[in-house]
Amino acid sequence: MPLALLSSPLDARPGAASRQQQLLGRFKRAILGGQLPPGSRLPSTRSLCEQLQVARNTVLAVYEQLVAEGYAQADRQGTRVATLQAAPAIVHATPSVPCNGSQRQSRRVSTMKPTRDAGDRSLPLTPGMPALNRFPLNAWLRCQERALKRAGPMALAYGDPLGEPALREAIAQYLRVARGVRCEAAQVVVTEGSQGALSLCVRLFANPGERAWLEDPGYGGVRAAFHAGDMKIRSMPVDHEGVVIDPRAWRWPPRLIHVTPSHQYPTGAVLSLARRLALIARAREHGCWIIEDDYDSEFRHHGHPIPAMQGLVPDAPVLYVGTFSKTLFPGLRIGFLVLPASAGEGAGSALAELLRGGHRLEQLALAEFMAGGQFARHLGRMRRLYRERQHALRTALQAHLPELAVQGGDSGLHLTLQLPPACPDGAVSTAARAAGMNVGAVSSFSEGQAQGCHNGLVIGYGNTSAEQFGPLIRRLAVIVRRSLRAQSVAG
Repeated sequence: MPLALLSSPLDARPGAASRQQQLLGRFKRAILGGQLPPGSRLPSTRSLCEQLQVARNTVLAVYEQLVAEGYAQADRQGTRVATLQAAPAIVHATPSVPCNGSQRQSRRVSTMKPTRDAGDRSLPLTPGMPALNRFPLNAWLRCQERALKRAGPMALAYGDPLGEPALREAIAQYLRVARGVRCEAAQVVVTEGSQGALSLCVRLFANPGERAWLEDPGYGGVRAAFHAGDMKIRSMPVDHEGVVIDPRAWRWPPRLIHVTPSHQYPTGAVLSLARRLALIARAREHGCWIIEDDYDSEFRHHGHPIPAMQGLVPDAPVLYVGTFSKTLFPGLRIGFLVLPASAGEGAGSALAELLRGGHRLEQLALAEFMAGGQFARHLGRMRRLYRERQHALRTALQAHLPELAVQGGDSGLHLTLQLPPACPDGAVSTAARAAGMNVGAVSSFSEGQAQGCHNGLVIGYGNTSAEQFGPLIRRLAVIVRRSLRAQSVAG
């Protein structure tokens, strides 16, 4: 019997694990490490409790647990160590080396390159972050209470795999009125944010090896979803009218095309009507699906809201994706996918197998929040707030970096600041983060050869108060000019 197991006293200090847990752990380590070989007998419970000064019931409980977990076997003579042939190999294996050479990650994992480092999202100037301190928490809590009272204990059970019917109806009603989407509640699927909706599009409408097109620069989450579906990805450039598709590219048409037409991410461009109609026509001609990611279109700051591309023509080949992460708060993790009517019952049957209903209380509370008018009132308040904050950001940029052009601004929660080629945006973004500002580098939203064609900063204003922009942009201007001087000296 190993001396440490018997002679070393158990830890009796406050906060230490119970004596039973400590003794059980000692036996397991000794058995797996080979100090207690198979077939060896464990000491009698009486002698062990005298040696360690513990109650006999403690030792009995440890022995019973060792037998229950397969570490030991009990017979008429007592308790002996069970035969565990692979135990030493498991204990002494190097963690970084697989136990079997055939055990490795899937190919799709190796193709997933890191997208933009989100950094500390609590820092000011974080892109895509709404004004968290302006969310009406009291109203939300009342909606949760009412939802729980109505549903009772059933709010804790599994729900409809496609989402709570009340929420699907509320979403459909809102989209018809506010976004011009052609849909009924039966076409709405509630998802785990927009990322869940994107992954669902891939699983439902694409096969491994098929082509997918996306914007460049563009949202990194869709690239990850396409990679996870083992799709062949092609990047499409973006100009001031949105995504640009070379007519020659249609010789090898894709299965899925991801676009952010109402507010391109991250440039802020709006896809022109001519390009929208042409894209729909070509997609219909070649049997493609367009994924319309309408992530923050509710916040239109100039002119009237731009209707969704999905509603431009009847039965458009568009999979409409949206989220409440920008309109309410990211931690809610509720998004939605609007399926075309032509998707038919086949998609519904597949969804019933792929999804499991959950987050019922949050979904029911959101349905209450929307039906009671709280959602519309909150959007109205946030539009005014974000318009004011964007104006304050523009004023600060004009004061401290007047020589640099600003992109976007008609919608959303961010502006894009163009940087000269001599000022690499990645280095500026890193330095800004070290100085307490979480701005993004535009180049990090691109991949491959296109990465060097985009150079700028994505500056969020949603969760930053107006009075902060002056000091923050002044600090950012120092970093930009320091970078320019460093590149000039190096050149």
